[in-house]
Amino acid sequence: MIVVTRHSVSSDPEATAEFQQQARTVLEAFAECAGYQRGTLARCADDPQLWTIVTEWAGPGYYRRALSAFSVRMVAVPLLSEAWDEPSAFEKWVEVPSAS
Repeated sequence: MIVVTRHSVSSDPEATAEFQQQARTVLEAFAECAGYQRGTLARCADDPQLWTIVTEWAGPGYYRRALSAFSVRMVAVPLLSEAWDEPSAFEKWVEVPSAS
């Protein structure tokens, strides 16, 4: 399962740095949870104010339990509450590894 949240962040260097640190803290908190596989913070190449946080989980139950953990709620809820209001959890159907 993947979870994708999109965020609009001011181009102000202080706002950008604060967002990057918050996102890193959230990913580190998720990394301590069962079922967490990996997470990425990425910025749009064409619009530097658009960011995304992508996490991968062993399944939806793991992600839901992670969100209910107190240590995660303390850091994730403030950041995720600022994400775009759109569906964010997706079930993987096809995955093709690199041919090399």
